[in-house]
Amino acid sequence: MPTETFEFQVEARQLLQLMIHSVYSNKDVFLRELVSNASDALDKLRLAALRDDALDADTADPHIEIALDADARTLTVRDNGIGMSYDEVGKLIGTIANSGTADFLRELKEAQDASGAEGLIGQFGVGFYSGFMVADEMTLLTRRAGEDTGTRWSSRGEGTYTLEKVDDAPQGTSVTLHLKPADPDNQLHDYTSDRTIKQIVKRYSDFITWPIRLVPQRGEGPAEGDGDGEGGSGPETLNSMKALWARPRDEVSDDEYHELYKHVSHDWRDPLETIRLQAEGTFEYQALLFLPAHAPHDLFTRDAARGLQLYVKRVLIMDDCEALLPPYLRFVKGVVDAQDLSLNVSREILQQDRHIRMIQRRLTKKVLSSLKEMKTKEPADFASFWREFGAVLKEGLLGDADNQDALLAVATFATTHSDDEPATLAQYVERAKDGQDAVYYMTGESREALESSPHLEAFRARGIEVLLLTDPVDELWVDAVGEFDGKRLRSVAKGEIDLDPQDGEQGDEQREKQAEEYAGLLGWMKERLGEDVKDVRLSSRLTVSPACVVSDAHDLTPALENMYRAMGQEVPRSKRILELNPGHPLVQSLNREYQERDDHTGLADSAELLHGLAVLAEGGQPKEPARFVKLVAERLERTL
Repeated sequence: MPTETFEFQVEARQLLQLMIHSVYSNKDVFLRELVSNASDALDKLRLAALRDDALDADTADPHIEIALDADARTLTVRDNGIGMSYDEVGKLIGTIANSGTADFLRELKEAQDASGAEGLIGQFGVGFYSGFMVADEMTLLTRRAGEDTGTRWSSRGEGTYTLEKVDDAPQGTSVTLHLKPADPDNQLHDYTSDRTIKQIVKRYSDFITWPIRLVPQRGEGPAEGDGDGEGGSGPETLNSMKALWARPRDEVSDDEYHELYKHVSHDWRDPLETIRLQAEGTFEYQALLFLPAHAPHDLFTRDAARGLQLYVKRVLIMDDCEALLPPYLRFVKGVVDAQDLSLNVSREILQQDRHIRMIQRRLTKKVLSSLKEMKTKEPADFASFWREFGAVLKEGLLGDADNQDALLAVATFATTHSDDEPATLAQYVERAKDGQDAVYYMTGESREALESSPHLEAFRARGIEVLLLTDPVDELWVDAVGEFDGKRLRSVAKGEIDLDPQDGEQGDEQREKQAEEYAGLLGWMKERLGEDVKDVRLSSRLTVSPACVVSDAHDLTPALENMYRAMGQEVPRSKRILELNPGHPLVQSLNREYQERDDHTGLADSAELLHGLAVLAEGGQPKEPARFVKLVAERLERTL
């Protein structure tokens, strides 16, 4: 088959130029990315061989090789792993990160500095192209295990790449970098130097479970310190291959943990927290978990890969085992190494395995207890964590009854008490007014929108704190939790609110008088607006605004209705309740007009306007925006 030339997409060409003209200070990481890809390929081959006895693949000596040629200025990283087919090369390599490219470039523009930009590369799956930081040209040769024909891919990063099928490719993948000219002022980063390569592998990839071998350059004598005990000019194994989770804590540095995290997560930044766990007894396992410092771009993507790496006696059997943690902890990265599981266990069996369920319960409690400790000892770190992952962690309040209390102990929420200090529910209850029997909250799209809502007026006037909840999941968990410390969770925008239960007979008399005074207007407006409202009544939650709309105590909020419809569930649209402020001049004037007129048809526009204003005040939209604008314009014309 002849060589074919293809063009990169526009965004991909921009990404290539970023790599070629890289301003990153630490270019050594390109080798870590290529070695990590090679390690993944070997892992995938082992998994494929476990699941398919008939797979025609060579699994006798899985390893990674690094070959240097100082004269030709090339560096090659090759493995004998799973390899790729022709179509896979075009899809996975040729298009660069697929759908992630646009997101990568957008966030890159928003990064504040070079280190921030560097942290995005691994996150968006484009680590392979980091080779262009040090190379003028990259060539990839690969053959998928079980296939006869290989594929060669090549590019100079100038907007095109070539693909051709080849007959003599070995199983696995090799990536050859044609290095940029040597920099005489920077010998420490000479990537054709054995010493440089040994230092980089030791720093970034020592824990890799497959041997990483340095092939002697032509004309060299025996390699020093041959890790395989091979004589002559045989390859030298550069990494210890020791599992970090199996080594004593005092023998592993934080840097080593961080490099393992970067390997399993493809994140170039250090983790926020490292968590170790070792279970002994009838069922033994070890776990090494990491809490990321930043949320990945696909955290809320339905089909995103998630889960921990599952090992059995140091052998990787599953790269993304979802059964080891509940979905609301899907951001946690790491490894679990069990002693008594089968090597060919399937995902379906794992979901039913009692040992796996036991591990999940233990890991979940360990992560939550670590978060609680972080909140106490490192409040700044916890605040950063919650900003990144709070929305997904709150999903656990919906379905994990066993850990609901632990989640509520660490969950923090914005409140009207402070502009910048979120509060736990325990802190809210501690500050509650004497006699206050509820934890009040309000849901919405943003803090700014909530703070300008008329629903908060009476609460603000009385100094009653309200939680300001702006994540979509907040619409759901408040009903699932129901109460906290004996106080029920109540929305300030649902049902009737009585904030003055202690105002005595005088207050009761005033409310009775107002109810009698406004009875006619309320009944007429309910009839007039019957298509749009369930009821019209006087409000005890308004002090400044003339009107607001609220949901009935057991009705779905408009936001929740929209959420269910977005998920494909049809729900009937609930009518809202219109509440009027009897102390507002506009409402008082409308009531006088109603009482003085026998024909109330002339007040219909005023009633419609009042309802439209209430809908707008909560961020909604009148049913007929054009008609509403026309009514406002006509009313302004008459008053000017």
